[in-house]
Amino acid sequence: MIYTVTLNPSIDFIVRIDKVEIGEVNRMESDDKFAGGKGINDSRILQRLGIDNTATGFIGGFTGRFVTDSLDAEGIKTKFVAVDQDTRINVKIKADQETEINGTGPVINDYQLAELEAILSSVSADDVVVFAGSAPSNLGNKVYNKLIPLVRETGAQVVCDFEGQTLLDSLVYQPLLVKPNNHELEAIFNVKLNGLADVEKYAREILAKGAQNVIISMAGDGALLVTPEAAYFAKPIKGKVKNSVGAGDSMVAGFTGEFVKSGDPIEALKWGVACGTSTAFSDDLATIEFIKETYNKVEVEKL
Repeated sequence: MIYTVTLNPSIDFIVRIDKVEIGEVNRMESDDKFAGGKGINDSRILQRLGIDNTATGFIGGFTGRFVTDSLDAEGIKTKFVAVDQDTRINVKIKADQETEINGTGPVINDYQLAELEAILSSVSADDVVVFAGSAPSNLGNKVYNKLIPLVRETGAQVVCDFEGQTLLDSLVYQPLLVKPNNHELEAIFNVKLNGLADVEKYAREILAKGAQNVIISMAGDGALLVTPEAAYFAKPIKGKVKNSVGAGDSMVAGFTGEFVKSGDPIEALKWGVACGTSTAFSDDLATIEFIKETYNKVEVEKL
């Protein structure tokens, strides 16, 4: 079983408008509401790939019911910890420029945290747990240093989809996969990357710190998977980018789902790229039909 952990899920309220006029009444052209959060995005893509998974984390209020109802409608199992305050709403404004207004999320108390700890302590050595995204502000991302070891003590593998110091902190737990993008990789090492050789060099620094596999996503410039044995470059696929929300999560889900199933890093990269690219070219997370169509366009070469 794959578990996804979203400590601060959301309703993603997508608003489309030609241009935002500050100080004026703005009328949207269209809108959508989706269950959001990085781990939840992972669960939604895994389900479309036909891979059984369970979403967990903290959920609360009428907004939380929207999230759980949405996941139920997609046939996704859930095992959330109920909290007292409402799950947050994130507003994504798609206009001449993309703007995001993200909520803070609920306050988590010690009893609720202990309930999640119990869930994570009960997974088996055959499971994989995906930790993704930021924690509610009263916990802070340091909480992952309590949660990830609970999973590793069971023998289960972990996937860690974080940025910056949180990503670096997670490497001591030898995650199956981490996926910084090229800009995040530059920030981690305070360098300017010039070409694939540089990307591979610093990705191997991430491996040396503990990761088992590293994908560096580079948007329109493709993606690089670095393993202890080799490096594989997935060429970029041309298309119109419609959606920057969830593309990286889709890549993590595609890689993780296939790798858990087959253990083949090249096939896992291809499915990761197919999922990430097709979501970037979609209004919401990609459909399975579009993912399969995109998969047939993925070209991977060994460096």
